[in-house]
Amino acid sequence: MIVYHEAMKIITRILVTALALLITARLITGIDVEGIYPAIIAALILGILNVVVKPILVILTLPVTIVTLGLFMFVINAGLFMFTASFIQGFSVSGFWIALLGSLIVSVISAVANNILT
Repeated sequence: MIVYHEAMKIITRILVTALALLITARLITGIDVEGIYPAIIAALILGILNVVVKPILVILTLPVTIVTLGLFMFVINAGLFMFTASFIQGFSVSGFWIALLGSLIVSVISAVANNILT
């Protein structure tokens, strides 16, 4: 029963992130998501990158992150956002600043929705 609950939690988070991507694409010109399936795949890849790659990047860039008082984390998030868009057909980001703004909006929407749902 616990495994089922955890699996549903993960699926819910992926769907919430996909919905956040779709909303962000509607709000910001320069971010394009061509439907629900690319959004779900992008959400899944973003989740995997945040679990696997982001901790490594945080450790490697720790001195810069400390000097910038944590603001470099926004750059890491934008980079992962752009990296995800670079290899998923149907999800595109036009530039770094757009990716920075998009990653912020997706993070806020996902955090609020996940707090409401869990």
